[in-house]
Amino acid sequence: MPFITGPAPAPLPAELVSKLSRVSFPTLGHYLEEGFADFGIRRLTGTARVVGRAVTVRITDQDSTVLHHAAGWCEPGDVFVVDTGGDTRHAPVGEVLAATLSIRGAAGVIVDGVVTDLDEVEPFGLPVYARGSSVLTTKLLSLDAGGIHVPVVCGGVAVNPGDVVLADRNGVFFASVAVVEAIVDTALADDAEEPELVEELRRGARLGELTGASEAVAGFGAS
Repeated sequence: MPFITGPAPAPLPAELVSKLSRVSFPTLGHYLEEGFADFGIRRLTGTARVVGRAVTVRITDQDSTVLHHAAGWCEPGDVFVVDTGGDTRHAPVGEVLAATLSIRGAAGVIVDGVVTDLDEVEPFGLPVYARGSSVLTTKLLSLDAGGIHVPVVCGGVAVNPGDVVLADRNGVFFASVAVVEAIVDTALADDAEEPELVEELRRGARLGELTGASEAVAGFGAS
């Protein structure tokens, strides 16, 4: 399939970004089941939490030409989401690619595959997520293939251009703006209650009694 490119997605709403910068990402897992990348994609460099819009890139046949082109158009806050077409041997992201994204203000890069140059990438502070690392790299083969701003798959999740990307030490989450806007206030309220919950546990309360789990268990088997 020849190279295709779609329109650049709209920026994420500023108010949503502000809320997401405060929410605990795993709290979203209390309410949602879809959008969570499989645990094989882990943070390999950087320490900052990632909040940003998805800039999707699909590469093929060990050729990173399309990714090099896309990186030059990175905007502050973008999260590059790279679909390698299932290849987990060739690393499309290394020192130069990471430098480009870092200099241009990317919030992070998520690769459904491997990356390289971890020691050289680390000083940039760019959060890089991948399945592992390799010394075997992609090449600039200039193949007429792949795509930018197109639907991709990353970590078993379908990701569309402009989707919300959240990532931290725990893992990676993708969702549409509408899905995240519908749940973020509930998640923030949940987070606000947790300190008091912990204090009650310190005072001797039983977790199941606080959450209602013990009441539910007491009713198991009741006729």
